[in-house]
Amino acid sequence: MSHFTQIKTQIRDLTSLQAALTDLNINWKPGPQPIRGYRGQTHDAEIVIEQANGYDVGFSRNDDQYELVADLQYWQQPLSVEGFVNRVTQRYAYHTVVKETARQGFHVAEQQQNQDGSIRLVVQRWSA
Repeated sequence: MSHFTQIKTQIRDLTSLQAALTDLNINWKPGPQPIRGYRGQTHDAEIVIEQANGYDVGFSRNDDQYELVADLQYWQQPLSVEGFVNRVTQRYAYHTVVKETARQGFHVAEQQQNQDGSIRLVVQRWSA
């Protein structure tokens, strides 16, 4: 019986996910490769985050989005699962917005980190 839990996210772009994890100083390895779970079980993932206890956390593609995959009994991250997903999702959203606005010819003119944790971006585009 598998002990892995899959948690749905709204994450769809691997490059933005990788950038978000890097911003958060989370050491990750690119996949596909197996993440380690209970009694030697494995689950393939596109991103693997090794934990000191020998049980990994990862992100696995499911249809058009990535899911967080882990054996939650052995969760060993500084944040709760919900806090981890929220923090990663916020940085992912930041990278997605910056990437999409750049694609449309905009650049970030101003960026502000608010006390509540939100990020304010001002983007602009020069037109002739």
